[in-house]
Amino acid sequence: MEEKRFQKNDSGFTCSNCGREVLPMGRSSRNHCPFCLWSLHLDENPGDRAAECGGKMEPYSVSPDPKKGYVIHHRCQKCGAERNCKAALAPCTQPDDIRLLIALTAKH
Repeated sequence: MEEKRFQKNDSGFTCSNCGREVLPMGRSSRNHCPFCLWSLHLDENPGDRAAECGGKMEPYSVSPDPKKGYVIHHRCQKCGAERNCKAALAPCTQPDDIRLLIALTAKH
């Protein structure tokens, strides 16, 4: 039997980059800060918290996606791993800063 690749893990946290409190999203797994868009390298697959690295994941670009809205591209500053995640847009608790998303779209 195949193991699920996505595990819901919707916990709040304190952002390791900007220090702001991030609330659970309430409908999916929150894995990045909505204020600065940074993340931590905690997952091998979304929500599993199986990565041993723990490095800070820098948002280096954003690409628009017709089905997902915006996709944030992160790179781990510790090991270089790259991950993509869907941006959290309104309506939700603490939607991602749209100005940062647009600014990073220009870098793509």
